[in-house]
Amino acid sequence: MQEYIEFFKAHPILSMAWVGLFIALLVTWFKGAVSKVKHVNPQEAVLMVNKQDAQMVDVRSKEDFRRGHIVNAVNIPMAEIKNNTNTHLEKLKDKPIILVCNAGMTSAQAGELLVKQGFEQVFSLKGGMGEWQSANLPVSKSKR
Repeated sequence: MQEYIEFFKAHPILSMAWVGLFIALLVTWFKGAVSKVKHVNPQEAVLMVNKQDAQMVDVRSKEDFRRGHIVNAVNIPMAEIKNNTNTHLEKLKDKPIILVCNAGMTSAQAGELLVKQGFEQVFSLKGGMGEWQSANLPVSKSKR
């Protein structure tokens, strides 16, 4: 224990960085534990679509959506979710919704917004489209 105290005294900036990282890790873990938005991997998402009639909602830009998206996914960009301007989402309130983005971060934020708007079954695809494509699952490209 004495060595730790000496290290903290000798390297205060490095010690504060470690303490900051530890606190950030705890906050991230806690937010994930209490969040109503659950994360699902691509295989779980496929099962939810097949068994529970879940709807995939792609929150990426329209250009990214055109370049490649999950088959039967609906494109509702993050800006429309923030502004609550898309009426198509209201029709999906009773269904499980799986949100998709590039890496899984934006979809989690969109999920939090949807939970605040009254949606109860909101999920985020872990790893986003990158993970989906890594699992060799089908991707469709828009012709427009």
